[in-house]
Amino acid sequence: MDIEKLKYELKKMIIEECEKEDILPEDIADDVELFSDKSGLELDSLDALQISMGLQNKFGIRLGDSKEFRRVVTTIDNLVVYINENNA
Repeated sequence: MDIEKLKYELKKMIIEECEKEDILPEDIADDVELFSDKSGLELDSLDALQISMGLQNKFGIRLGDSKEFRRVVTTIDNLVVYINENNA
């Protein structure tokens, strides 16, 4: 999958799973920590669960535990690398 398309799909999935209808995929920076104030997403632990389920359903990525989730789901750029490495 094209990297830019994958980034867009990830952003769209996060917005849908976390019900952030007031945010557009273009509003999410590729290199900003998703769970930081800078992202503008205001994500919490419930959103983390939703994102984890979305990654599994849409991309076949299963993150085993919360430590792995925190290591992988940092930025859109990091997620793209992880998906490409684990979907080969």
